[in-house]
This record gives sequence, structure tokens and C-alpha cells, in this order.
Amino acid sequence: MTFEAPMRTVPMTLYTELFIVRGAIQTQQHRVTDILNGADQSFLVLEDVSLEEFGSNELPTRAEFAQVNLGSVLFAVSLQAVDPIRELRTQKISERALVSIPPFRVIGNVHLLPERSFRESLAELQAPFVPVTDAVFWSDRLGEGRQIAAMVAVNQARAQILAPYREVDPWAGIGGASPSASPTRLPGVPDDRVPPAPGSG
Repeated sequence: MTFEAPMRTVPMTLYTELFIVRGAIQTQQHRVTDILNGADQSFLVLEDVSLEEFGSNELPTRAEFAQVNLGSVLFAVSLQAVDPIRELRTQKISERALVSIPPFRVIGNVHLLPERSFRESLAELQAPFVPVTDAVFWSDRLGEGRQIAAMVAVNQARAQILAPYREVDPWAGIGGASPSASPTRLPGVPDDRVPPAPGSG
């Protein structure tokens, strides 16, 4: 005997080039990426929707329901990471990666099959929406500062670049500071600090 999973309400935050769409969806799926990748249609119908336009001073538009075209979605944000169901779990390793999905950038962990090079693993990422965990995202062009999310589901069709990422400390070795004591700088994020002058401090 098989049992159908119960319907549950899952909150969704979707980013497009122009809007942040917040709402909820009734689904039997367990994770946000499952909802996006398992959609039977090219759109999702959300309920209790809030629609906020980038750069606008107007209050968010609210609607009881709204249809969102999945092709227009750059990425979805989840504030809570959800592990896969144990019976369906596949052993994977995580690698830090940078995703350019204009006008945003995303840095986080992508989960790849073991015993493969990063190059081979990238070729095997076939899902329409790829989960990036322990993520930070921002947009200099839109004036959107860095935000942290447990998971960002990136639309591969809209992403321009997905590459390995290594954090580099530009201040390492300056003024005797140890690498562990100096913060890292993310690419594309301005840093207005000035190195200490010789003999200062």
C-alpha cells in the first residue's frame, strides 16, 4: 500500500529581473527545488502574494493569487535548508561556487557527485533549478546589498556563469595581520577600507 504525501503550504520568495515575488504554494513536495523542478506547467500559481518592484518607492502590490512564469525567475530563496528524504538521498560533496545570473551574483555551495572533477560535475548539472546552499547574493546594479540565505535555487537557463570560487583575503600580510583575522572580500562588492599607512598603529 502506498501513501500520498499530505498537501502542505510552502512559502516561496522568487526573484526576477524586476520584481521580488513573495507568496505560498500548496504542494506535496518536500523542498523548494523539488517544487520548481517538478512543476507540471511552465508557471507556478502562488497565493497570498506580495509583489515588490526594484527601485520603486511604492508599497508592494498584494494579490490573493498570482501566476509566475518560471522562465522569468532568476532564482528562488529559502531561509531554511531542508534535507532530502533519507530514502532518496544521494551521497554528494559540496564545492564553493560563484554564479553570475544578471543582475545578481550568488556565492554558495553546489552539491556534486563524488569521484568526479569539478569540470565533469558541472557538465552533469542538468536540473532546471540548481540548489546553492549557505549562500550570499547581491546586485550592485540594482543597489541590493548582500543577503544570506540557507538555499538559493538558481535557474540554469538564466545563469551566465557557474564557476569554482575561492575566497581571497586582499589584506593578508598587510600590517602583520594574520589571514584568519582579516575578512574576505567578495568579487563585485566594493570595499572602502584603506590599508594602514607605514608606521601607523
